[in-house]
Amino acid sequence: MRALVTGGAGFIGSNLVDALITRGNDVVVLDNFSSGRRERLEHFDDRLSLVEGDLRSYERVHAAMDGIEVVFHQGALPSIPRSIQDPLTTSAVNVEGTLNVLLAARDADVRRVILASSSSIYGDAPGLPRHEEQRPSPLAPYAVSKLAAESYCSAFWKVYGLETVALRYFNVFGPGQDPSSQYAAVVPRFITALLDGERPVIYGDGEQSRDFTFVQDVVNANLLAAEAGDVAGEVFNVAAGRSRTVNELASSIAEVIGASVAPMYASARPGDVRASAADIEKARTMLGYEPADSFDEGLIATIAFFRSQQR
Repeated sequence: MRALVTGGAGFIGSNLVDALITRGNDVVVLDNFSSGRRERLEHFDDRLSLVEGDLRSYERVHAAMDGIEVVFHQGALPSIPRSIQDPLTTSAVNVEGTLNVLLAARDADVRRVILASSSSIYGDAPGLPRHEEQRPSPLAPYAVSKLAAESYCSAFWKVYGLETVALRYFNVFGPGQDPSSQYAAVVPRFITALLDGERPVIYGDGEQSRDFTFVQDVVNANLLAAEAGDVAGEVFNVAAGRSRTVNELASSIAEVIGASVAPMYASARPGDVRASAADIEKARTMLGYEPADSFDEGLIATIAFFRSQQR
């Protein structure tokens, strides 16, 4: 399989690139390195082809599509806070960028496009765990952009016959995640704070819940979605299938690290979902997806990675 990974220098994208190359696939990466890191790709040497460019440029996206069978569309501007500060850029990259990917894939006769979507599209709609038939209720521009991207995928399957699959990720974490950005996810922020002997910051009361999902499970879901039959036009939750509060997360990380530093609390952030938990039965049934890595094992591996970076 010749595969294109958009955003292949990102956290999830680079893990996916690693898995594809390990499986012997021919891999092309499209990235503009606005949030992705070149060093995540350096160890692949000449085992991948790099096209440097922006999703907002149809020309650059089309240039990356030559001979591609499957597109793993991981490229996006992540972060709910960033989207609240700058909704125009979030929309341009996540919506118009996805449209460019779909158009270029259609024009290049790509077999299937797999979209990295987000659990944020559910918002605070009633009913847990979240299942794919629930009506979306996005709270922030980022979530709106992901829902729009999903809708474009569905339309391209129905109108043009381009096979698309959307995977709704739930709070992905793992080694290699960036803790330094002001928009960093909660797991790397907590880990690096506690390793440095600092108090991690919890926004709100910490009782908000999340379905924390180890990155290798997300990679596996993408690989399954590339090959599964009768899934074109479908949407799937990708998660661990168990919810934990942010307070529980902080306590678990502190226990593994052996830290006794108490968290400090700040005002809740606008656009944050109160409760999130995934029903993953559809992915189990149609993709053969099963979370392989437990939360505890994933957390230990992630903490070990950040410890190694401190040396």
